[in-house]
Amino acid sequence: MPIPDYQSIMLPLLESLEDKEEHYIRDVIDELSAKFKLDDNEKIELLPSGQQPIFDNRVGWARTYLKKALLLESTKRGYFKITERGTELLRKKPNGINAKFLMQYEEFTDFKKRTEKQEIEEETHEKNNDKTPQESIEYGYFKLRRDLSQELLDYTKNSSPKFFEKLVVDLLLKMGYGGSLKDAGKAIGKSGDGGIDGIIKEDKLGLDAIYIQAKRWEGVVGSKEIRNFVGSLVGQKATKGVFITTSNFTKDAWEYINTIQHKVILIDGEQLAQYMIDYDIGVAKVTAYEIKRIDSDYFTEE
Repeated sequence: MPIPDYQSIMLPLLESLEDKEEHYIRDVIDELSAKFKLDDNEKIELLPSGQQPIFDNRVGWARTYLKKALLLESTKRGYFKITERGTELLRKKPNGINAKFLMQYEEFTDFKKRTEKQEIEEETHEKNNDKTPQESIEYGYFKLRRDLSQELLDYTKNSSPKFFEKLVVDLLLKMGYGGSLKDAGKAIGKSGDGGIDGIIKEDKLGLDAIYIQAKRWEGVVGSKEIRNFVGSLVGQKATKGVFITTSNFTKDAWEYINTIQHKVILIDGEQLAQYMIDYDIGVAKVTAYEIKRIDSDYFTEE
């Protein structure tokens, strides 16, 4: 039979987790390929990039959408299980699950709203059939990046405090801060000075220091938390700070940092994920495409 689309995979994927146990993604893919009666060629048929089987990729997308609706959850790298919400849904014996069906869940709706403008643009181009080949690549790239950033943020929120500290160190080093890994590793998470989680060099020579607060926050971070952080900077006679969170900042928080003399940078969860992609933290390159144009100078005859 033809390789099923990712929406057709959603319900069978959720049903394969009905036992409430942890499942390894590779085992689930194998189970689903048998359920859909894929032959050997269909199992290994690759994406145009040649880097991943089409069916594996579609199972991955189905899993991502179910996670956004909180019907399943990641437990550790490569493993996931059904949630109570997912179990409750299966009790109702739905005929199928697709993206439209998932819109009944607020968390999935919020996820879709975050990308609503891009989705509308993509749908408009698709209906009008006016995308150039280069536009198709660019729209596809930004959609992949958008979904990757959300998945990165999910993994980051589920990490331990110690791992999150390491993640922040790795990112700041890749961005050119912190001097050496040895210096950075000693600095962060060691000061324990209320509101400050660490101190890191601004440059390799250590000409200035940056004070850091890095928290896997659940709710939004308001101006009160930022004021406390700035108060800690004052106590340390410091002028520069970075506040990193896996959640978001309130409007008051953003407005507050524009009224103070201290240089404080706020990095929310979305920006953190974008930096991780840009600096290759927690991601691996699958493939790369080059877009070339005619070099008219080459064809100019003297």
